Amino acid sequence: MEITEKNELDDFSQLKVLLIDDNLLVHDTLKCALYDLGIQHVKCAETAYYGLRLCESTHFHVIICSFNVKSDKDGFHLLEELKFKGYVNKTTVLIFLSAETSETLVNSIVELQPDDFWVKPLAAKKVQERLIHTLQTKKQLFNMYRATDTKNFSNVIYFAERHLLDESLKKYHPNILRMKGEAYLSLQEFKTAESFFQELMKTYKYAWVYLGYVRSLLKQGRIEEINDLLDTLTKKPETRFGVHDLLAQYYIEREQYSLAYDEIKKATALSPRNIERNKKAWDLARLNHDHEGQYIATRNIAQQAKNSIHDSPELILNVIRAGIDLASAITDERSTRVLQQTDKYIEQLENDYDNANEFKQQLLVVKARLYNVREHSDKATKLIENHVNLKASPQIEDNLDKVKVFHELGMREEAVKMLDAIRNQISGDSLTSQVINKYIEQESIERAEINFTPKQLNSMAVEHFEKKRMQPALDAIEQALRLTPNNVKLTMSLLKILIMIKQSNEFDAGHEKLGDEAIELLLSAKVNGSGLDAIEKLKIKWKSAEPAKHL
Repeated sequence: MEITEKNELDDFSQLKVLLIDDNLLVHDTLKCALYDLGIQHVKCAETAYYGLRLCESTHFHVIICSFNVKSDKDGFHLLEELKFKGYVNKTTVLIFLSAETSETLVNSIVELQPDDFWVKPLAAKKVQERLIHTLQTKKQLFNMYRATDTKNFSNVIYFAERHLLDESLKKYHPNILRMKGEAYLSLQEFKTAESFFQELMKTYKYAWVYLGYVRSLLKQGRIEEINDLLDTLTKKPETRFGVHDLLAQYYIEREQYSLAYDEIKKATALSPRNIERNKKAWDLARLNHDHEGQYIATRNIAQQAKNSIHDSPELILNVIRAGIDLASAITDERSTRVLQQTDKYIEQLENDYDNANEFKQQLLVVKARLYNVREHSDKATKLIENHVNLKASPQIEDNLDKVKVFHELGMREEAVKMLDAIRNQISGDSLTSQVINKYIEQESIERAEINFTPKQLNSMAVEHFEKKRMQPALDAIEQALRLTPNNVKLTMSLLKILIMIKQSNEFDAGHEKLGDEAIELLLSAKVNGSGLDAIEKLKIKWKSAEPAKHL
């Protein structure tokens, strides 16, 4: 990794600048502005790909990049790759360009913390003023940026305290204070960070001040003290994304996965490009049995990762798997549509990737699961027994899919062995490992206790109901709801069964509680039109049903 030296920023004639934008007029405007400043070494790229190629051979002091490079990857994923490959660090001057200023784009840019953000159309004089100011800031605080690059956060604090005593640096005090606060947080000195940000709040109203204070309190587990502040900050565009992200982390650390999932969905909607956050949303969707949420998250990951360093055929495989999980969980006509879309994803995977043969085993498992969900279990069994390797794969997701197909085919022993293998693959104490560990624990319990998919259990419940076997029907629906707890159609079926039981001599207080909980869930669900009318009718039937009189 090449690191810029402070003296290299002093001589404009020696500065090396890279412009990445697909608009040649932007190139002309910027080059003219830079040449007038005496900057002679300017390279231009119309695509992210060519920009990366230039970085392979030249160390640039300044990179000016369009956030929307339409011809290939966007600026968010380009910067990820530039950082990953060591072409950009804190000593590099990084400037983003965009004609768009939507909240989601601004949030994505804030996450990347560039040195500046220029809104198109660009004026040469403004470009010159902003660049001079940005270069001056970088030079004056160079030792702090260098210490941040090397993760020497104690030095960041040392330099910050020296700079804050220098009156000539007063205009840079907000930058210095922000880096000092972030250093306290990086060193996990949360009590010190709390006092630091609390004092800053008396003078500064920047979003980062409030978010730093919130983070310091959350890390100490003192959420009750800032509930009113959190409520205020989640209403402000400049802070709500950051607060939702911090709250998601807070709830994950406390294993409050339902609350964490609510927050991560809000954060992901406000800044959709971050792949790691999308993956976290996927993991939390799994933990909360939200099959539709899993499907949405995997599709988002595949879409956002396109042309980035995260792009991989495995991402499409995960969409396919989540589609099968969803089709196995829903009990209406949507299941057919999801399966049709899943077939298209399989075709896309086989056509778009030359190395699709590398995924032959995974696709065989996928196709066996498709046979199962389409009620062709004999074909699925034949496929697994004759063509699928029963041993564990190095990839956790491959093994999870095998667990599902083994379970669906009644191969209990193989499913348990595979779950044990997955447990041994999970290591570390990261939040992702924590969530996956919890998911595997949950899967182990449910796979041992429940032998069918929600769709199969619903079919069994319908058959029992039609034959007036209410308790077996109730047992089947309750099992299905354990696997997909917020399913409105299954909850309505549960209530219909309970109404029948209420009119019999088998009704008891447990049934009463179950029915009231079902009503509460249905009324809180996002249902409208005819669905809302059906729920209201069921509610009236439940309330008016009279228990049979015991002799």
